[in-house]
Amino acid sequence: MSTSAAGGLSGRVAIITGASAGIGRACALELARHGASVVVNARRKERLDDLVAQIASLGDGAGRGVVVAGDATDSGVIETILDVASSEFGREADLVLVNAGRGLAGSPLTSDEGEWERMYTLNVVGASRLIRAAGQRMRDDAERSNDYPKRARDILVLGSSVGKNISPFSSMYGGSKFAIGAIAEAVRRELAPKGIRVSLICPAIVRSEFQEAAGYDPEKFGALMESIAPVLEPDDIARLVCFMTSQPAHVEINDVMIRPTRQEYP
Repeated sequence: MSTSAAGGLSGRVAIITGASAGIGRACALELARHGASVVVNARRKERLDDLVAQIASLGDGAGRGVVVAGDATDSGVIETILDVASSEFGREADLVLVNAGRGLAGSPLTSDEGEWERMYTLNVVGASRLIRAAGQRMRDDAERSNDYPKRARDILVLGSSVGKNISPFSSMYGGSKFAIGAIAEAVRRELAPKGIRVSLICPAIVRSEFQEAAGYDPEKFGALMESIAPVLEPDDIARLVCFMTSQPAHVEINDVMIRPTRQEYP
């Protein structure tokens, strides 16, 4: 797929949560490079401001970027993100990347119980709130516009390979990704008749801030990454997101596992 700015995503209005680093940041840049306008969300406003400045420097054909900082689990913040997409770009968002999430090392027996509620609130409850709000708006907009299959509408949910194959090293986290994967599939079935695509993307090991924030042992996890190097980079996921959302509206790629070639499991 070409990396020129004037790509098949020109004119799309995208929302990306967890956009201050890693996969979310890479996706915002790649979508904007291909012509989509993006509303970026995370708690670290200064990083989002830097991201939007970088988007503005992409040149002719690239989309614009707008910042909505705040907690992606908060219903008010979610509504603000959706409202800003509509007010800034003149129509409802038609590409929503449900990316904000957090990891946790360990199993139900060994992980930090004090982190369980915070992780599940973000990975499952907050993600579900965004899926619900975006899905309702897309459904209503599709019914008003009656423009399928001329216009594509996408909700993409970031799962994980450990949300398909339980890992003994992060099974409590994996459980949250099993849950959001099931929710995404349920919503796909509900919205499919309206011409709205709901897709689950399950990356395996991606090199980012995620591992440190999740509390993974840097020595052991670093050795694992080196043993299967090269591992995925955020840009690899961003290219996949652009490929999926660039398909004609009648084509849906709804469940994707992406791994480093040398990663056997999970």
